[in-house]
Amino acid sequence: MPGIQKAAVIGAGTMGAAIAAHFANAGTPVLLLDIVPGAAAGAIAKMQKTDPAPFMSSTAVKLVTPGNLEEDIAKLVECDWIVEAIVERLDLKQDLYRKIDAVRRPGSVVSSNTSTIPLAKLVEGLPESFARNFLITHFFNPPRYMRLLELVTGPATDPALADGVARFADIALGKTVVRAKDSPGFIANRLGVYWLQCGVIEALDAGIAVEAADAIMGRPFGIPKTGVFGLIDLVGLDLMPHINASLAATLPQGDAFHAANRDLPLIKKMIAEGYTGRKGKGGFYRKGAAGREAIDLATGDYRPVQKADLPEAKLRDLRALLSAPSPAARYAWRVLGQTLAYAATLVPEAAEDITSIDEAMRLGYNWKFGPFELIDKLGADWLAEKLAAEGMAVPPLLAAAKGKSFYTLTEGQQNYLGTDGAYHKLTRPEGVLLLADIKRVSKPVLKNASAAVWDIGDGVFCFELTSKSNSWDQQNLEILGKAVELKPKALVLYNEGAHFSVGANLGLAIFAANIAAWGEIEKLVAAGQQVFKAMKYAPFPVVAAPFGMALGGGCEVVLHADAVQAHAETYIGLVECGVGLVPGWGGCSEMLARWAAAPGMPRGPMPAAAKVFEIVSTATVSKSAAQAKELLFLRAEDGITMNRDRLLADAKARALKLAENYTPPTPPTYRLGGEAAQLAFESAAEGFRARGAATTYDMVVSSNLATVLSGGPADLIDEVSEQDILALERAAFMRLIKNEGTLARIEHMLVTGKPLRN
Repeated sequence: MPGIQKAAVIGAGTMGAAIAAHFANAGTPVLLLDIVPGAAAGAIAKMQKTDPAPFMSSTAVKLVTPGNLEEDIAKLVECDWIVEAIVERLDLKQDLYRKIDAVRRPGSVVSSNTSTIPLAKLVEGLPESFARNFLITHFFNPPRYMRLLELVTGPATDPALADGVARFADIALGKTVVRAKDSPGFIANRLGVYWLQCGVIEALDAGIAVEAADAIMGRPFGIPKTGVFGLIDLVGLDLMPHINASLAATLPQGDAFHAANRDLPLIKKMIAEGYTGRKGKGGFYRKGAAGREAIDLATGDYRPVQKADLPEAKLRDLRALLSAPSPAARYAWRVLGQTLAYAATLVPEAAEDITSIDEAMRLGYNWKFGPFELIDKLGADWLAEKLAAEGMAVPPLLAAAKGKSFYTLTEGQQNYLGTDGAYHKLTRPEGVLLLADIKRVSKPVLKNASAAVWDIGDGVFCFELTSKSNSWDQQNLEILGKAVELKPKALVLYNEGAHFSVGANLGLAIFAANIAAWGEIEKLVAAGQQVFKAMKYAPFPVVAAPFGMALGGGCEVVLHADAVQAHAETYIGLVECGVGLVPGWGGCSEMLARWAAAPGMPRGPMPAAAKVFEIVSTATVSKSAAQAKELLFLRAEDGITMNRDRLLADAKARALKLAENYTPPTPPTYRLGGEAAQLAFESAAEGFRARGAATTYDMVVSSNLATVLSGGPADLIDEVSEQDILALERAAFMRLIKNEGTLARIEHMLVTGKPLRN
């Protein structure tokens, strides 16, 4: 992207190194420096073994150049953006800034990743020219996966420079940039740490078990199931005292945080004994000899985890939940009531408006709803009255919302309540197109219980899966088939679920198998093949826009698209062998065609088929869209969008470009190895089994896959059609679905979510 051609990160600790890796993920060369010689190179090597991986591909690794401050600081003159990510000490940071300022190019950006030190302190005593180019860019950990970036500017910061950084962070780094005020803790950590602190002390005061606390404070409110104590374990108990101390030292005396910032001997004891959370020996939860254990907050002893049976947690009415007479419900009210009230005090001190607070908590703490969205669910008046009835302060912003909601919808336009008491339009950045916005102002072109088709403008239709986990079934196949028959200018495959698609609906498959409805199963397999091929050879272009998991049938529909515009975090693969099946909707034929045409792939009946056999038999899933290109689930020319909110707009633009001079593809033919190839594949699988890498039933599945990829039982097949491969897929699928070993694998996957190694 113009403006930021090369970056630098100073500080090769966990956070600094991961920020450097993410610049590289965006295709930006980056210099990683540390005061300790060799530390940067060591950090790069360590990140290549880290899981979850900071790097999206092996190509990204090569874009990071290690160095040290002593020998390489002069190289900062080459960099457009320099990120400081060293220890949280003001004196050390200011000393480093003076050294940076002596060598950097005038006009280059310098930012700090600090989460605790105010910007005004950071630039105090430094030249005005430095302050003009300085800002805080607070990345959340891990930088590759957490979308939130808090951006803080000072009075001297050049607004154009800040806008340029925000745009680069948005488009190139995939961040949602939230503008925060220069106040302690900024937004997400200011509110998030307060919420966690309330969660701990209220549980201690009320004698609530950690399991009950996490169950009641998690999913009922759209908060991840880790709840309070599970999240602290994930973040690290040892970080909490440092963050609390920083906030306590910088927040004004009247701030509500001080009342929640108690000395907690139990946590001190846990940290001293190495119980710092998941990175230590355990935390509030740990793995014991007999299974998972939880700490007893009263005694400090560990005991087996107990299932929290909380009927009130199942209530859909959040007011009823928070008003229930049980200790757990009372705990939830105490924590959430204080948290929502505190959120209302942070506008405009920490953020300009309520939307910034909500966005920060949705992205920084993975809340499904921001605090003001939760207030709307409860009712601002109800919350204010309940706070007042319990002698708790009602913030002025909440009192000013009397008789109103914080968000409104007028003729499809979302609006939010400002501090001036008026409603303001909620606008999207240029280049952002959300299906949710389209759905608010239009009706679907086609719809049933499992899918819908939407007109997204300019003659382009969007096919949306709406089934559970976006799994494929007869109903959404029918809608996709009808969408193809409508012949739009172009079609985009996209949805806004948690994942693009987890594949075929295994629950329906096992139900049909249990009643021996083999004809219905074969009809579904044939229908999928027919619809996907109709889509592939339609007289208009189809662009798939996958994100998250695109597995099994979700991968196969992507393989059939003319082009793909994938989110960077797309995990794609043909995983059918893991549940005792083979790809049945054309996945084998599409992968054979790709690998046969791959640059450098030797010609002949074996090389491409052998590569596909290796990938499919091991149920290989890419760990990013970039890695998906290496596996040929995506082609070299397929696009990658870093920002999830820009995916639909990018896919639509790609579809319109293809529609200008579109010609459907020509069906491929294959040269495969017949019986000789079958034997070779089975021999390779036997080698895996001998080494303990494959099970007995893996051999059965692999043999059926080998039959498909070898082209059938002939000695040598000179030419095989696409339809021939589809027939082999269908036959192999039906043989396996009738096998007890496959049914056991499917049942195990449905019950546990994990593959059965039978």
